Amino acid sequence: MSGYISHVATIEIPVRNLQQAIEFYTEVVGVEVEFQGERNAMLTFHKKGVPTIFLVQTSIVEGLSFENTNNRIVHSVLDFYTHDLKGFYEWLQTRKVEVGPFNVDPAHGFGGFGFRDPDGNLLSATNVLHKGQ
Repeated sequence: MSGYISHVATIEIPVRNLQQAIEFYTEVVGVEVEFQGERNAMLTFHKKGVPTIFLVQTSIVEGLSFENTNNRIVHSVLDFYTHDLKGFYEWLQTRKVEVGPFNVDPAHGFGGFGFRDPDGNLLSATNVLHKGQ
């Protein structure tokens, strides 16, 4: 059955306050509102092949993240790409967004860092592009 799925269409993110989340994702992540309902919103980068982000209002948000039991590093389930990793990191700090350590390998300059949305969902930024991106 290979070939039936071609890409990731949408990433769904739980949020407590829809309007606050929309403001965060449009201002910080740079997406645009494609659709907004009473308790959900579809956000998009308007770029071919890039998944949309579907914010869903809920009273229970456990936060998107997991701990790697091999090294105890907490990972996000969603990495955003930026060509200016250091600039984005510093800009988030000026916006009072909670950011984690800045991790870049000095040998090649690639790396990333974590940051949290208003609901505590852990997101990441990276300057690494993979084949086909």
